[in-house]
Amino acid sequence: MRALIVEDDFLLGDALATGLRQLSHVVDWFRNGQEADAALASTAYDAVVLDLGLPGGDGMVWLGRWRGRGLGLPILILTARDGVEQRVAGLDAGADDYLVKPITIDELNARLRALVRRSAGRAQSVWQHGELSYDPATKQVHWHRQLVELTRHELALLEALLAQPQRVLSKDTLQEKLYDWRGDGPESNTLEVHVHRLRKKIDPGIVRTVRGVGYALGAVDALP
Repeated sequence: MRALIVEDDFLLGDALATGLRQLSHVVDWFRNGQEADAALASTAYDAVVLDLGLPGGDGMVWLGRWRGRGLGLPILILTARDGVEQRVAGLDAGADDYLVKPITIDELNARLRALVRRSAGRAQSVWQHGELSYDPATKQVHWHRQLVELTRHELALLEALLAQPQRVLSKDTLQEKLYDWRGDGPESNTLEVHVHRLRKKIDPGIVRTVRGVGYALGAVDALP
């Protein structure tokens, strides 16, 4: 999952970003709505964690703008505003969830997983693709019921493919799911290396190459 955090409090924003990264998510964190807006215009995020008390424009204003532009990704409000009327207003304005600070990173992670799962139309918590299973909660991958050990970036690549099993994803799209804006971007052939390792660790047909376009998950009936 690639998540965008919009939180002006330095200590809290850093703690949220660090906690989600430790859970193998790719995270970008900005402290105002303007920077977050620019990031949303150029990056394919899976979910947004939005504070309301932001400098230069309240979070509710940004929420309204994003929904008004047709932005459909899940948005979770995380705020100190705990009034019932404020919760109702946030949800009515287009938020998919509304949480009041303080919150543990485990609950935030679980809420984000649930939002992304619903956004993708998944009813089950464990993602299944033939004999391949992936549990986003534990980050465990099983192939024919055998545990497969994957690195953080290999997990992120597999999750991106599993999230849209019928689509061919471009290299740029996949790289956005693997790397954030902190400067740890990929080398020119890094994506191909991760694809090669997934095929080696799981099955040669688990990822198929569509020449000139990108990569897609291997068809279930083509896998052993």
